[in-house]
Amino acid sequence: MRIVKLNFLLVFTFVFAIGCKNQPEKKEVKKTEQKPNIVVIYLDDLGYGDISAYGATELQTPNIDALASGGIKFTNGYASSATCTPSRYALLTGVYPWRNKDAKILPGTAPLLITTEQQTLPKMLKKQGYQTAIVGKWHLGLGTGVVNWNERVSPGPNEVGFESSYIMAATQDRVPTVYIKDGNVVGLDKNDPIEVSYKENFEGEPTAISNPEKTTMKWHHGHNNSIVNGIPRIGFMKGGDAAKWTDTDMADHFLAKAQNYIKTHKDKPFFLYYAMQQPHVPRTPHPRFLGTSGMGPRGDVILEADWVIGEFMNTLKEEGVLENTLVVFSSDNGPVLNDGYYDDAVEKLGKHDPKGGFRGGKYSIFEAGTRVPFITYWKGKIQPAVSDAIVCQMDLLASLANLTGTAETTTDSKDILNTLLGKSDTGRDNLVIEATGKTALRRGDWVYIPDYKGKNFREKVSIEVGNFPYEQLYNVKEDKGQQNNLAESNPEKLAEMKAIFVKLRGVDFTNGVKEVQFR
Repeated sequence: MRIVKLNFLLVFTFVFAIGCKNQPEKKEVKKTEQKPNIVVIYLDDLGYGDISAYGATELQTPNIDALASGGIKFTNGYASSATCTPSRYALLTGVYPWRNKDAKILPGTAPLLITTEQQTLPKMLKKQGYQTAIVGKWHLGLGTGVVNWNERVSPGPNEVGFESSYIMAATQDRVPTVYIKDGNVVGLDKNDPIEVSYKENFEGEPTAISNPEKTTMKWHHGHNNSIVNGIPRIGFMKGGDAAKWTDTDMADHFLAKAQNYIKTHKDKPFFLYYAMQQPHVPRTPHPRFLGTSGMGPRGDVILEADWVIGEFMNTLKEEGVLENTLVVFSSDNGPVLNDGYYDDAVEKLGKHDPKGGFRGGKYSIFEAGTRVPFITYWKGKIQPAVSDAIVCQMDLLASLANLTGTAETTTDSKDILNTLLGKSDTGRDNLVIEATGKTALRRGDWVYIPDYKGKNFREKVSIEVGNFPYEQLYNVKEDKGQQNNLAESNPEKLAEMKAIFVKLRGVDFTNGVKEVQFR
């Protein structure tokens, strides 16, 4: 019986094949290749020298190193600014932060810095068919005025291109200390409404000054207002107890949200902006990482961040999307040790150099303020290499527009896609960098800094900020630490750099520039 069935099947197949042969030949339809997923992993206050791939010897960061060794490690990668809000503004809008007078470090109650009409990276990718999401730190303002945290807060990330958002409003050291999902505070008890102020405390609410016994972390400067989880913060907050985050769980919490996004959105192209909080203050490593670095909480949270990145990359692999995902890794600005709390970051530093040999740090116009780790990784598509090309986070908008099949020419963003993919050694010709209102020019191997009025040294954080009553000119290829000012000995190069800088900035710096006051 089986033989009869088999023979019948063979005859049927033969007749079917003959019939098909006499039919008109059909053209093969090629399956359209899915556009690549895009992930931007953005750390907070991570210095050029804070990871072993960039020369750190006292800290080992194997998961970040794997990105660097498997992708393009840029040695001249820049944030647009030496502080967080301006850099994030430039990354998402493709616009120099110094063009927007409000692009400075914002309080947690600031209105949305990006207008809803502006071009943005997620908005552009959304038009290209992408699912778009942010997980982590926002710090670009929310709402349009006085925010009612007990209702949906709008406009915010969802109104500037992100279909999904799970964020903290500002920074870990600023109120409100709650997570916000698509504009709504997570876990809020409406019977315990949230009130927030950056001007005055609420009656009866303890602060680090009035009730120091309630703190478990000692403040050094600027962090002496409301106390949450024993940590004194910037700003005053009342209510919302059920919604307040647990600081030591924050890294795991954001990781889980990012992983879940990948798992639930992997069937179509997605863009995920994963804005991690480490190693910004307050440094609160999970107990698993406490003491693991030997360098205090700052070192511990860097190791924690490296582990988180490893777990996230494993998720991309396990979900089968790693080979179709472009990953960009960087930091919003350079390093700072004591940025408001006594946490042994200075005392336990040892031989570690977060600046990686550069001068300055966070808040500084010197190289350590804006020169940061910058890595592009795409398994199977990007060949491992080290690039000296000048690249900037601001250029992701135009470059990713090209990658996804469109063009972006309405902003300051430059299309350097081939450089980011390792197909070219040519980066930006000119880059205007910014630090607390001051600007300077990077062009080729040279950096020009105008004369600025004000103090050069920011005592509270022990960082040189670059203010001098004379012009500065450095060849940063030969003089990495910017110790040899060539302004007097090379007047031709000085004049050339200054002319380009003045043209780009559209401002006359002849009589010097007053320092913008620190915020």
